Amino acid sequence: MKASTIIRTVFALSVLLFPMSCEGDEILLNIDEETGEIETTTQADPLLSWSAKTYEATLGAENSFPTLTNKYGVTVSYSSSDESTAAISSSGELTLVAAGTTTISATFAGDDTYKAASASYTLVVTSEADEGAGSFSYSSSGDPSSEDDISNTTFTRMITVTYSGSTASITGDHYGYVSTSGANVTVNNTGTENIIYKLTGSSTKGSFKLYSSKKQAILLDGLTLANPDGAAINNQSGKRTFVMVEGANNLSDGSSAAYSTSDDEDMKGVLFSEGQLVFSGSGSLTVTANNKQSKSAIVSDDYVRVMGNPTIKVTSGSSAGHGIRGKEYVQITSGELSVATSAAMKKGIGSDDYVLVEGGKTDINVSGGVAYDSDDSEYKGSAGIKADNYFAMTGGSVTIKNTGAGGKGVSAGSYDYDSEKHTLSDSYISGGTLDITTTGSESNDVSSKGIKIGYKEKSGNKYVYAGNLKISGGVIIVKVSKSEGLEAKGNLTFSGGETYVTSSADDAINCQGELNVNDGYIYAYSSQNDAMDSNGNMKLNGGYVFAVTTKGQPEVALDANTEGGYKLYINSGATVVAYGGLENGYSSSQTINTASCTAGSWNALYDSKDYVVAFKAPSGVSSVAVTGPTFRSFYKGVSVSGETLCNGIWAKSGISGGTVTNLGTYSGGMGGMGGGPGRGWGR
Repeated sequence: MKASTIIRTVFALSVLLFPMSCEGDEILLNIDEETGEIETTTQADPLLSWSAKTYEATLGAENSFPTLTNKYGVTVSYSSSDESTAAISSSGELTLVAAGTTTISATFAGDDTYKAASASYTLVVTSEADEGAGSFSYSSSGDPSSEDDISNTTFTRMITVTYSGSTASITGDHYGYVSTSGANVTVNNTGTENIIYKLTGSSTKGSFKLYSSKKQAILLDGLTLANPDGAAINNQSGKRTFVMVEGANNLSDGSSAAYSTSDDEDMKGVLFSEGQLVFSGSGSLTVTANNKQSKSAIVSDDYVRVMGNPTIKVTSGSSAGHGIRGKEYVQITSGELSVATSAAMKKGIGSDDYVLVEGGKTDINVSGGVAYDSDDSEYKGSAGIKADNYFAMTGGSVTIKNTGAGGKGVSAGSYDYDSEKHTLSDSYISGGTLDITTTGSESNDVSSKGIKIGYKEKSGNKYVYAGNLKISGGVIIVKVSKSEGLEAKGNLTFSGGETYVTSSADDAINCQGELNVNDGYIYAYSSQNDAMDSNGNMKLNGGYVFAVTTKGQPEVALDANTEGGYKLYINSGATVVAYGGLENGYSSSQTINTASCTAGSWNALYDSKDYVVAFKAPSGVSSVAVTGPTFRSFYKGVSVSGETLCNGIWAKSGISGGTVTNLGTYSGGMGGMGGGPGRGWGR
């Protein structure tokens, strides 16, 4: 026998040597090792193909599976990529096992005559009775113009997961998206449907994990689910997820939960989502973070929005994380929220951008103190609400109590928000009721303010301030015992609303920029510093301002930065009542009088025909400086039967009685930005 070497080459590369038409075939070059002669053999394509690229088969029914075209009858081997869905024998006979999706392949290894080849198709196996199919739609959750409103999405399938101890049963999973391991349920929606996942029942060792490229809804309906190892619900879908709350529901992790992940997956809280979380419904949901890994209760790496009328109670333990966190933003449109956090440096509600409150009722209790943040190399305190860009409120009610050292009620604005320009959007309050109490002491240079807007950052030899606050409506009540009450690092503007701020340690109201009052009702009380303090100009153009400091010299009721070349302006249209002195060098276009008043009781300003407004003087305040555009006389000890404003300090109606008192001309007022001499009255 002659010795030879066989060389296989693709015809397309050898067409110049062998100009013959053999498209799709291969050329075998047989070289005789004795003579060096070359013999050629063409290797043909076996032309394997299935009669369909995709086929949907039904369990328990007659199915006409795709057939294989094998033109030259080569010997093939068959395989199924998921034999738990369907198995295929060596002769090509299919056996359906369970609902799911698999790839069926026929493969030829190749020989001297035919080249290697394979062909495959996708087999979708469904259950015989499709219990999950349907058309599911829901009524509006409050904002029908938004895609966040569930009424704008129609769902075509409902898969029900029923937890029972250490197991979970599944119905409606027609396409086999769901797998279970005990009570740990994983969904991999590879289809195109918008699916509702209804979770019900109870398990103390279970979880729900979701993969999907489509938006979906998770319906919580009488669910109690605890995962001792990590997230109870772990949504790895980046699409919008509606969380509908019906009945009473409870989610929790364990105190020893490790929250271990694989690959690039995140798992940051008891209820975690890569995509948007939009809550609605009328039931209740309790989420408890017991872990010691700083993992939060509810987290979205996109945004969190609360709509409809759910009642959501969130508790995050002393070694856990935040209460509710939406990386992009948190928007509260309606519903009832109760949030409690106790870990140092953590927030009740937090966002890397903004927090917007449009409605609903929100109660936040925070007790965590100050801790060192190694990422930013600084100490940080806790907060009821923290937004790195801005805070906004247009309606609803928010009550915050923070007892932690260095803890704040609302904190908005971070130097790191805009890494290039370091600019912030304006924070604003135009409606609703915001009630804040903080009692914590300063710790590691972190103070416990009621409202703090903006930042102070050193740039070269001077400090840069940013963060404006605009108040045009709503009711604001701030009570602080260890620091400033309300502070804006930029400008502070009042053009409406009712603002009541007290501090027993520092300024009641402070801004680093310009302070303007155009309208609204304001009460600022400090027992240890200025009532209202501006490092720029303070311009009182309108509205009603009652400023009180009982500290005495050098603090004053209304303080502008005279040392910096700025001034206090009291312009036509402003009604001002002050106790404790005015900033030296002030300018007023209205006459300022002094009058004795009744401490702890109502007193009133009178024009030529009627009472203009009444104010309730605090204990110890027996005389005030007063001015107003129509003010002519002053009554003390009046009665008020009408509606009161600004936490019971101002009244516009139902004023009667009282005793008229003589007026004097105010001529005092020395003071400084935290330092100059001052002279007041009534001491």
